[in-house]
Amino acid sequence: MTTAGKKPRSIDVNLSPLDNTRLQNMCGPLDDTLRQIETVFEVAISRRGEHCRVSGETAHARRAADALRHFYALAEQPLSVDDVQLGLIELARRPRDASAEHPTLLTRKSDVHGRTPNQVQYLRQIQEHDITFGIGPAGTGKTYLAVACAVDAFERDQVSRIVLTRPAVEAGERLGFLPGDLTQKVDPYLRPLYDALHDLMGFEKVNKLFEKQCIEIAPLAYMRGRTLNHAFIILDEAQNTTPEQMKMFLTRIGIGAKAVVTGDPTQIDLPKGHKSGLIEAHLILSKVRGLAFTEFDATDVVRHPLVARIVQAYEAHTALYGNTPSRA
Repeated sequence: MTTAGKKPRSIDVNLSPLDNTRLQNMCGPLDDTLRQIETVFEVAISRRGEHCRVSGETAHARRAADALRHFYALAEQPLSVDDVQLGLIELARRPRDASAEHPTLLTRKSDVHGRTPNQVQYLRQIQEHDITFGIGPAGTGKTYLAVACAVDAFERDQVSRIVLTRPAVEAGERLGFLPGDLTQKVDPYLRPLYDALHDLMGFEKVNKLFEKQCIEIAPLAYMRGRTLNHAFIILDEAQNTTPEQMKMFLTRIGIGAKAVVTGDPTQIDLPKGHKSGLIEAHLILSKVRGLAFTEFDATDVVRHPLVARIVQAYEAHTALYGNTPSRA
């Protein structure tokens, strides 16, 4: 059944120039790419050779037709899972008349860019402001894109080092019981940042930059008393900072420095009764000139499609019951 104003229609798409290898790469095993396009845009696709017919509501059919042309243009080589899933996320959430321009990032991966309007805004805000906050649920690219911007700034010689920090242990940063030296104690908590660095710069280069102290890791508690000049600083998991820690961090920013603060207010692990420094900073600083805030939601999730549905389900539950558990 279709709703008023959303009449079903069929759109014929002729994929050209004809290239059977490109066509095979685009369709994937058992036409898996076509099935994913059908699911995302709620259409039906029939294909005979390079001729495809897309059936569904007009707006959906047009987007699905655009997706077919998009993936066919990319299919000189077999399309990876990331190519298809991330491409579908980007195409589904981009207005059809939107500009294709994205902030350009200089990293090892040439295709790093914002895939949703909020992600594009986030990248622009990081480039245009000295302090930027990325606030939202898991999987929205807050941390990965912040690291990509840090790598970009370093490669362009806009900063001389990258500093990564986060609350090391949520309930008070008690590191003493962990084995090893300071770096070994903090490493597990900074693993998402390490993974992003390795992906964007390469394992060997990252290790060399650590040796030269061009990349530094530090638990938030050890930032007090420092002034960070000409550095790109990322504070991750900021929802687990106290207001005092957040104020301390923000006042570490020195000349020629840029900072990005990321966090998810729905995953606060502070002891009961402790306020989140991220939430307080959002309230206090939202109108301060020179700072930028990007708020993400479930539509920005770029992980497995189920992640977006999980986030939406939790958001709906919180809207109904608050943060207290409810019984069915």
